[in-house]
Amino acid sequence: MFEVNENYTRVSEFVIVGFPGLHPSFNQLVAWLFFFVYVITVVGNILLVVLFALERSLQKPMYIIMLSLALSDIGVCTVSLPKVIARYWWDDAGISFYTCLIQKQFIHYFGTLTSLIMMTMAMDRYLAICYPLRYTELMTNRTMSLLTALSWVSAMIVPGITTIQTSLMPFCGPNRITHFYCNTVSMNQLSCADISSQSTVSVALSMFVLFLPFSFIVFSYVNIIVSVMRMANAQGRVKTFSTCLCIISLYYVPRCCVYTSIFFLFYSLLPPLVNPFIYCIRTKEIRAFLAKWTNRGQSNAHHKPCIHPIAC
Repeated sequence: MFEVNENYTRVSEFVIVGFPGLHPSFNQLVAWLFFFVYVITVVGNILLVVLFALERSLQKPMYIIMLSLALSDIGVCTVSLPKVIARYWWDDAGISFYTCLIQKQFIHYFGTLTSLIMMTMAMDRYLAICYPLRYTELMTNRTMSLLTALSWVSAMIVPGITTIQTSLMPFCGPNRITHFYCNTVSMNQLSCADISSQSTVSVALSMFVLFLPFSFIVFSYVNIIVSVMRMANAQGRVKTFSTCLCIISLYYVPRCCVYTSIFFLFYSLLPPLVNPFIYCIRTKEIRAFLAKWTNRGQSNAHHKPCIHPIAC
């Protein structure tokens, strides 16, 4: 399959470069920055998961999507950030071949999963706005749960194909990954064989995963915008445009530049960090629940226990 010397020694460890040329005096600062981003992201999304589990009024199709997105955000941060933190905190840049392969698999898995979740979200909004009378019939909790489960399972297919391809490639030379984590492009560039056909397959699969959901999202929001223009007020139009722009800018524009260090910060860290705010905190039902919970906590804090039970 690959024309290389049969006696070559496979690379057993890769080195995560991170920020090339960063002065060592900034390592602790970068490590603390990534650590705080990781903690805030995980805690914020875990709180949302707990909120969805406890509050029955939030157990609706749209919130099932938000729950799935929160779990995906926890996953992608847990796969990518701990190694970056170790890289700058303890100068631990080494990562074994198979650990790198596993990280690569799940990095692309959660990226694919996010695209499918966003497509499902666009489908839900399309049905809710364009077919409001049939929405409750077409989109039930059972239907949304099946779509979500299908997304979680099918998202493993394309990354699995590219991971199998990478595992079969010979690595006998350079081992420095010029990125913050292992991914298909960074690993394939280190192969010591002609991988042009494998690279073509990887790019084709990546474009399929990227543009199929993106095309459906564009189709959905074009129809949503047309519907809103016909029947909604100006505030509704602005909200629709802002939501559409937010989805495209946060998830699809940066993905075109994901293999540069600067855009890593934007693409990999910003969406999971702000998702609890842009998809949940702005939602009326969640705001009402948080306000009720806050008011209940304040009333309990101001409540004084009765000293004389008979008088009470």
